[in-house]
Amino acid sequence: MDANMLPYLSTDISFPPVEQALDDPNGLLAAGADLSSERLIQAYSQGIFPWYSPGEPILWWSPDPRTVFFVNHFKIHKSVKKTLRKSQLTVTLNFNFKETVKRCSRPRSAENGTWITKEMIEAYCELHRLGKAHSLEVWQGNQLVGGIYGVVTGGVFCGESMFSEISNGSKIALSCLARYLKQLDFKLIDCQIENPHLMKLGASNISRKLYLSLLHSSSQQTWDSQQWQPQRLHWPSLLDITGKDDLPLEVEPVIVEPATPPLALQPANGRVESCEVNIKPADTQLSDNLHRPGRHGIEV
Repeated sequence: MDANMLPYLSTDISFPPVEQALDDPNGLLAAGADLSSERLIQAYSQGIFPWYSPGEPILWWSPDPRTVFFVNHFKIHKSVKKTLRKSQLTVTLNFNFKETVKRCSRPRSAENGTWITKEMIEAYCELHRLGKAHSLEVWQGNQLVGGIYGVVTGGVFCGESMFSEISNGSKIALSCLARYLKQLDFKLIDCQIENPHLMKLGASNISRKLYLSLLHSSSQQTWDSQQWQPQRLHWPSLLDITGKDDLPLEVEPVIVEPATPPLALQPANGRVESCEVNIKPADTQLSDNLHRPGRHGIEV
């Protein structure tokens, strides 16, 4: 495929095979379509995710290799346990999904901007309403100080982004999420694209082929909807920490509508068209997007 030509998707056209994704930039597969729930569910079930900057068409990616955490082998860092022991923190699941996403969308610096657009926030909030996207939050008193959100497909939690407003806030969120997912027999936390912070936390790079194999082998896993209802998580038990417990939560949960069954996806028919997308380094806006330090911009 010509490096300047990408398949352009209208709303009724399926994704091309992920093997057709570009090597440079790594994983760029297609442009266009929309952020409807049907489209996003279809994308994640095929190992594809959206990532683009404001003013660009929607860009779809499936990189090779893929950065992941293996849930069964996730190690809790000493700094996480130390922070939890000395801090008055509470950890919750799905208490305030929208605010967690909005906090993640805040630019990490004046130069980088954000890839989590208003349209993305609305799209993932709709996935949350459908029971497909979830958040884990860290509170200090009644202040939200850390969190992570992502999309569940089978036994894989596709992490989208996380934020921290205290030391180790995002590490705490990630650690509690990993241990909670282990209880539910999840296989992976998908981090999508490597960055230095993730690798320091113990992430691994695996081939796209292996990632898709693990994704598809767990695609029939189902979960009790009660496991994703808003709830406070007992972090000393999750992380095997003895000693100081967390304090009572001083905020009211944001109750979400009961999860509904996943949408029945009908295969889309149609011809994959092409569009010209300039991905040369001279294109500053797109180049900035593709060469950020990491899609998640995790702060630890």
